[in-house]
Amino acid sequence: MPLFVLSVTTFLAQYGYAGMGVAAFLAGSFIPFSSEVIMTSLYVGGLELEPLIVAATVGNVLGGVFNYGVGRLCNEGWVYRLFRIKEDKLERSKRQIRRYGAWVGLLSWIPVLGSAVTLALGILRVNVLKSFFTITLGKLLRYLALGYILSLTS
Repeated sequence: MPLFVLSVTTFLAQYGYAGMGVAAFLAGSFIPFSSEVIMTSLYVGGLELEPLIVAATVGNVLGGVFNYGVGRLCNEGWVYRLFRIKEDKLERSKRQIRRYGAWVGLLSWIPVLGSAVTLALGILRVNVLKSFFTITLGKLLRYLALGYILSLTS
């Protein structure tokens, strides 16, 4: 792990649940970051699992909503250049959204693809409430699954 990432991870871990939320926001946005590492570290460090799941879900959903807003406001060319989202991933997400609508937001929990999905939801101006619901559900299920795995280790 690069020193910078390790330093940021250590810094965020010092702030407990708030650090979890920030880490999840970064991971939920187009910034490459692993909130699972923070969640695991904080859980092993003694923090309660349920509030970690809540903080992670809220932060990750806010990151996804941020992407949705960026997609809604930005020119597609900017998305490719500024956020380094590969054109093929965004185009694939857009095709799926045209086919399945806001339900594609359930896939927003998947690393890298999730950023393309949330940006594409915004670009295509899919209903914001439906998008928010499916993004939230997908990301909640992600952290519930991680929480379940972590609970098996204790």
